[in-house]
Amino acid sequence: RQLVWDLVKAERDGEILLEVSDSVRESLIQTMDKAELLAAAESLDTDEIADIAPDLPHDVIRELLTTLDAQKRALLQSALAYPEDTVGALMDFDMVTIRADVTLEVALRYLRRLGELPDQLDKLFVVDRDDHIIGVLPLKRLLTTDPDASVAAVMVEDFVKFHPEDEAHEAAQAFERYDLVMAPVVDAGGRLIGRLTVDAVVDYIRESADADMLSMAGLKEEEDLFSSVWRAGRNRWMWLAINLGTAFIASRVIGAFEGSIEKLAALAALMPIVAGIGGNSGNQTITMIVRAVALGQVTREHGGKLIRKELQVALLNGVIWGGVMGLIAMMLYKDVMLGLVMILAMTLNLLL
Repeated sequence: RQLVWDLVKAERDGEILLEVSDSVRESLIQTMDKAELLAAAESLDTDEIADIAPDLPHDVIRELLTTLDAQKRALLQSALAYPEDTVGALMDFDMVTIRADVTLEVALRYLRRLGELPDQLDKLFVVDRDDHIIGVLPLKRLLTTDPDASVAAVMVEDFVKFHPEDEAHEAAQAFERYDLVMAPVVDAGGRLIGRLTVDAVVDYIRESADADMLSMAGLKEEEDLFSSVWRAGRNRWMWLAINLGTAFIASRVIGAFEGSIEKLAALAALMPIVAGIGGNSGNQTITMIVRAVALGQVTREHGGKLIRKELQVALLNGVIWGGVMGLIAMMLYKDVMLGLVMILAMTLNLLL
């Protein structure tokens, strides 16, 4: 990695830092001096600088703010002010705005004069003289409607918009629900301050999914596969410590029944099966509920109903598979009471 990074042309440092994973970015930044970091950051747009800013040293951020013009500095400070999981942290400032009182022909000439349009552009934002957004003009309407028609006559006044303080996961759900490509971001007064695009939303969804998956595996953050042994080991300590603690509790519970196990050795052989099935059932329930929470399907109103349903599912599975296990135990050990104990143990374990 370091050999390849040393071969990269300096003018491409910024865009590469923007695309690599957090852990790789952190390792690359550690090898760069202040001048290299400033040059890399200055080659990026304001919203892109905000994306990598959390990984840059504080002295680099301070010096970078002094090198930007007043408008870019204000935009960067605004983007850095919003929490990570909000729309404000995901929005960019690459927008195309028009007035409602011009014709579509004028709007088309304006776009041709721009030469290059922002990525993920499927609509123009219609604003008044004070930059309050009053509508959006989809590009398909701009291209298929009579050029002499006014923007006001063609624009859409009922549109989805966000505030920078809105939660990012709610915005992601709205993008999915309404098949959005981009949407305006407005302040409390309705003034246009940025836009949210589908590529930023997809990146957020992917990063959130990765973080959830790593958390379920007991990892605190994205782990670089090529990081040092010490760092990789330390990253996994917390859940290993918790699992060790719970394992000790389980062992003490088992220790309290040593006398019973000594009298009936079959219990020691069958006990791992009950624990394994119980753990698998728990993983199934967790996966279903976590997914439902992420999709906004779980609310306080029907939380109780869901709990009752899961208890009924556990009871059904406990009786069926506990019965199967009980029959096998009776056949193996010729002990009816042992089979009944296994049925009861499996049912109670799944219910818990």
